[in-house]
Amino acid sequence: MIADIDDSKAPLLDHLIELRRRLLWCVATLMVGFFVCLYFAKPIFALLVQPLLAAGQGKLIYTDVFEAFFAEVKVAFFAALMISFPVLATQIWRFVAPGMYAKEKRAFLPFLLMTPFFFGAGAAFAYFIAMPWALSFLLGFEGNVGGVSQEALPGVGNYLTFVMRFLFGFGVAFLMPVLLMVLERAGVVTREQLAGSRRYALVGSAAVAAVLTPPDAISMLMMLVPLYGLYEFAILSIRLTHWRAARRSAAAGTSSTVPAAAVEEAQTSVGPETPPGGGRVGGSGPI
Repeated sequence: MIADIDDSKAPLLDHLIELRRRLLWCVATLMVGFFVCLYFAKPIFALLVQPLLAAGQGKLIYTDVFEAFFAEVKVAFFAALMISFPVLATQIWRFVAPGMYAKEKRAFLPFLLMTPFFFGAGAAFAYFIAMPWALSFLLGFEGNVGGVSQEALPGVGNYLTFVMRFLFGFGVAFLMPVLLMVLERAGVVTREQLAGSRRYALVGSAAVAAVLTPPDAISMLMMLVPLYGLYEFAILSIRLTHWRAARRSAAAGTSSTVPAAAVEEAQTSVGPETPPGGGRVGGSGPI
């Protein structure tokens, strides 16, 4: 195990040069993605306003001269960050991996590969389920209030902030199983501790939902329920991982005892009788 790290030993200056190289790759990837997404900013924003259209609102306004332009810049940067994440994660992994044992690499790599899947699942949940419900609820306050017409006219910048908070918040929240499984694999927490902390997990999920979602009860509940469900999913996944590891250990122990038993039997078994002459070929007399 020490050889895994000793083979990659390098002076501090070499580590700094390697860090600079990885950061340059990340910045270059992000810049290329930004300009590509800036070119397609209008189609991307058209995709983001579909939940608003589904909720019955067909108008967005902007009251600042630069608001629409900066909205497209934000859309481009947010989209570039999303599509560049695999490259960014790969560069981080290539910088950190040489300092890890082979066993640690095998333990951590699956969780790194699962991160984009869970983040994408959270963003998809926000886009297809949480946002339409929240917008339908929030836009339902339109109407006549005390003889005064109340009409919703969301601004471009405000709506984009709303969408980004939903997508990013749900995406990060759905990474909870990955985080808990990494902490359990590292020995920071145990499955028994997680199972015994359900009430604190519920309170923590409510606090996270209150911070990452807009300030309304529907949005908070839309994140609170799946967030706590993911906590239970993490406990179940850890239990399943332990069960599979125990089965592999038992199978390895069984297979290793079979040759030992065979060797012991061969050593204790009585062979055929010794031929005349002490086993020498050619008779019993001297040669």
